[in-house]
Amino acid sequence: MTAATDDDRFIALARRVIEIERDALGSLLPRIDQSFAAACRIMIACRGRIVVLGMGKSGHIGGKVAATLASTGTPSFFIHPGEASHGDMGMVTEQDVVLAISNSGETDEIVQLLPLLKRLGVPLIALTGKGDSTLGTQADVVLDVGVAQEACPLGMAPTSSTTAALAMGDALAIALLEARGFTVHDFARRHPGGSLRLLVKVAELMHRGAAIPCVAPGAPVTEALAEMTRGGLGLAVIADGERRVRGVFTDGDLRRALAGDIDARRTRIDAVMTPGCVTICEDRLAAEALHLMQQHRINGLPVVDGMARLVGVLNMHDLLRRRVI
Repeated sequence: MTAATDDDRFIALARRVIEIERDALGSLLPRIDQSFAAACRIMIACRGRIVVLGMGKSGHIGGKVAATLASTGTPSFFIHPGEASHGDMGMVTEQDVVLAISNSGETDEIVQLLPLLKRLGVPLIALTGKGDSTLGTQADVVLDVGVAQEACPLGMAPTSSTTAALAMGDALAIALLEARGFTVHDFARRHPGGSLRLLVKVAELMHRGAAIPCVAPGAPVTEALAEMTRGGLGLAVIADGERRVRGVFTDGDLRRALAGDIDARRTRIDAVMTPGCVTICEDRLAAEALHLMQQHRINGLPVVDGMARLVGVLNMHDLLRRRVI
């Protein structure tokens, strides 16, 4: 067999794995139903923490699910079921909710814990491929993460099944994030390792004072062009005498104006500017500014104070320099 043939086989096998796992994820969609909503209600009402259990590869998935929940506003931690039988069950309180992951629903180390969990009276949510298993029949809510086949050609190595469980865990975490009204501020507080960039505020990065390229609404296009060139930020802000932002004039506006064959000396800037432009307050996080720029597909933002008066301009390059991106 030639090297080229080997390469073709490797590529074909990799594509097959991804196709099988893609189909496994697609099969989850119709199973996001009232059971999923019930699991979310139980988890959001939890007065303690979400305790995630899983053995082997499911344990690795469980650790990631617990970490994602904790970082997005739902207190959570992972317990190894084997260790739970030797004392770590003491970490579980009556205020907690248990999320157990087992594709077969018959994992010995988890099944052994079920009587203890029932005695505690904690709600039990199961992520399993077999709802009629021991785990499934004992759970308060079952989330079906069963797959038609594993991507492993032997049908032995957990592949599609762990991908499905991970996706369901992510779905729970993000549904709870939305329900809690979790914000970028909350996210930043839970990620101190990234605080140098996540906690940077717009006011720390913006161009201010004389560095703001700005013209009055009645100014000719030529004046706005001169300001845009001087500022070097790819835009000029149009603001009135009270520093209220009326619009922006960008490189894109310039191209559209020139395509209309305007007289740049006689045309007023308010005739070709983008009115009602997006702005951001100076006390917001730079990460929020990035989100706005990406959402609206723009490269700069006028910055305003609490009275909606122009106080600065922020550019995508400013975010790059501080590694917000």
